[in-house]
Amino acid sequence: MISEQQKPVNSGFGAKSEPAEVMVGINLSGKIAVVTGGYSGIGLETVRALNACGARVLVPARRVEVAREALKGIVDDGDVIALDLADIQSVRACVASITSIVNSIDILINNAGVMACPETRVGDGWELQFAANHLGHFVLTLGLLPALKMSGNARVVVLSSTAHKISAIRWNDLHFASEYDKWQAYGQSKTADSLFAIALDERMKDSGIRAFSVHPGGIMTPLQRHLDLEEMIALGWLDKDGQPSAMAASMFKTPSQGATTTLWAATSPQLDNMGGVYCENCDVAALQQDGPEARYVGVAPWAVDTEQAERLWTLSEKAIV
Repeated sequence: MISEQQKPVNSGFGAKSEPAEVMVGINLSGKIAVVTGGYSGIGLETVRALNACGARVLVPARRVEVAREALKGIVDDGDVIALDLADIQSVRACVASITSIVNSIDILINNAGVMACPETRVGDGWELQFAANHLGHFVLTLGLLPALKMSGNARVVVLSSTAHKISAIRWNDLHFASEYDKWQAYGQSKTADSLFAIALDERMKDSGIRAFSVHPGGIMTPLQRHLDLEEMIALGWLDKDGQPSAMAASMFKTPSQGATTTLWAATSPQLDNMGGVYCENCDVAALQQDGPEARYVGVAPWAVDTEQAERLWTLSEKAIV
């Protein structure tokens, strides 16, 4: 089943809207936000915008010293907290650190991630992208639920991607025990992110927590660190001279524009009394339609299916025991 809310609300914003536009009139004074990986790319722009509206932002980061340097003047050093999403014990330690600093959290943004990396196994043989992009954030979010409940009106934003269209959940070979494909693995992890938001929202909406998933758009950021020049040329992102292609110039966003859908989902009153939906270009996405734009516009039904979301939640709970 797919939520009847999975349709655009005609927000008035678009693909190239900037944070300053979507945050007009938003006052976050006294609010606490947590943004994983909020020290580079769109994460840094997300933190910058939340801070500008008065929020105190905590940033769990794998590279703590690098993060503190990048966030100077925006986030206090003590609010940058060690987190390795691929290590469940590290995630649980991060939860303990955060809850020792604050009692209540108003916004949680699961922003950090890894994309199209070489085959890597972590934990109990988990494929890295599924582990870091989904399971690590699953553990983090569950651990922070008491603090989110304390807010009384909290939002959780999970970063998905249009790459979810590459792969639904591979129920029979979740961790690529047979043949590894880095893009299918990434796509599956982004489908998982969308499904997680659906199941989380269903469980927590009566406790004052609403959850959303977001496709930020195409942005050139450190997320591309595992792709070599030849591959990015083959994908059409760069031209033969290694410069942004004409396609990239028209489709790709700046890092600040890439943060706007996240910020909109985290703060917009247009989403009051809503949740469990996939958003893109500062609006709730429509269901994917056939046609030339199908790969990049709209959301695939398998990423917003409530039965798939429940199945993934049960599987994830078992995986982290």
